[in-house]
Amino acid sequence: MMIYTYIEQLINYGIKNSLIEEEDKIVVKNEIMNLLNLKDWIGPKEINFEIPEYPQDILNKICDWAVSEKIIENGIGDRDLFDTLLMGKMTPYPREVIAKFRNLAAEKIENATEDYYKFSKKTNYIRTDRIAKNLYWLSPTEYGDLEITINLSKPEKDPKEIEREKSMAKTNYPKCLLCYENIGFSGTLTHPARQNHRVIPLDLAGEKWYFQYSPYVYYNEHAIIFCSEHRDMKIDGAAFKRLVDFIAEFPHYFLGSNADLPIVGGSILSHDHYQGGRHEFPMAKAEVERKIEFKDYQEVEAGIVKWPMSVIRLKALDKNKLISLADKILSKWRDYSDEEVGVLAYSDGKPHNTITPISRRRGKYYEFDLVLRNNRTDESNPLGIFHPHAEYHNIKKENIGLIEVMGLAVLPGRLKDEMRKIAKYLKENLLDEIKNDKDTAKHYEWVSKFYKKYEKINNFSEENIIKNILNVEIGITFAKVLENAGVFKRNEQGQKAFLKFIDEVNR
Repeated sequence: MMIYTYIEQLINYGIKNSLIEEEDKIVVKNEIMNLLNLKDWIGPKEINFEIPEYPQDILNKICDWAVSEKIIENGIGDRDLFDTLLMGKMTPYPREVIAKFRNLAAEKIENATEDYYKFSKKTNYIRTDRIAKNLYWLSPTEYGDLEITINLSKPEKDPKEIEREKSMAKTNYPKCLLCYENIGFSGTLTHPARQNHRVIPLDLAGEKWYFQYSPYVYYNEHAIIFCSEHRDMKIDGAAFKRLVDFIAEFPHYFLGSNADLPIVGGSILSHDHYQGGRHEFPMAKAEVERKIEFKDYQEVEAGIVKWPMSVIRLKALDKNKLISLADKILSKWRDYSDEEVGVLAYSDGKPHNTITPISRRRGKYYEFDLVLRNNRTDESNPLGIFHPHAEYHNIKKENIGLIEVMGLAVLPGRLKDEMRKIAKYLKENLLDEIKNDKDTAKHYEWVSKFYKKYEKINNFSEENIIKNILNVEIGITFAKVLENAGVFKRNEQGQKAFLKFIDEVNR
């Protein structure tokens, strides 16, 4: 009969966190009973429940019961669909969420975003229990401390579930994970349920957009701003205007966009959107190492940032001047080629040049970081010339998107176990075993390069080998990966080529 206790706990959780009111209790109870095929109510003897900070533990117990009663299958996808359905019964209507946000924003925008972020976690839209599994550390480099995270929040699906997915009918609703139609959507094994999802409408540059948080937060208040229309991503003057409009309304947030071409895009290119949040990335802390000037834009402070990628920083009080100059730089870059450093604007009529833009506020000033990108490939670099090179694919093979551009590495979950194995081999002075183990063989060349740098590794504990050697070397490698992605390399030839492009903008 514990199921009645779990239902009561969940309802009390909802009341405590202002998801529902006392007056809603009976309706919510009846709806949950219906989901669980309960025809009678047996009130629990215990009424002084301990209410957890987040609901997942209660939801897990209800799902266990539902599995035992054959109401749902015991796959991860099935449980996710069901516990989201449960939380949807306690999630306020969009009009209520929007009204509360606007009321708080009228007082102070920071209060509105803090409350909305908390709400997104309390409804279990952001699954805090999974996010907590991610590994995170800072790694010192010549560019400052880079942020490293190993993504462990995405659970592995059961093979039976994967097989069931293959036989499911394909649908085109919602069109993608970012579409507005996801709000309240019941989900499938191939598309997450979103009954507990609510978004905030915004006006950006005269268009309707929406504000939400990412369910897979990689940093504080990791926000997604998406267009009401399902259309391809595009970086242009209108995008710069939207970036500025947003940080004018949310001065405590940054906002940036992935590039709008494959390989360097690193995102959902089929739906126009931006990512932002309340976090200062390593790139934002990096200083300008060379000041530059742009003709007819004396009001705009400009410079090249000390960063492994090719970054132009613009700063101005006049946001219209900032937008105008950013648009000019983008326009010049789209058609710019410099064969000596491998930059070609087009091949076979296909464009290669684009920009990853990031906006932020510095007091009264508006600031842009414009990261120059190129998505060319060749025989030696089939995944991309300005992309992680093959020698670093053991650590990072995926596209370098907006978050990584700014200095936060999002690395694959496989690395956790692989680094533990390597630490064990190093502790036992078994370097060659790294090469012989199928899970770690890909790392042998990488480890061999720094192995002799550390004396008496076998005196370290395995945990210290991971923390003080492997994590450090992963950070150094991530800096190299970002250098690979830089179009103008940080050598004499590359920096001369960078200034040559600046001269082209000034023509």
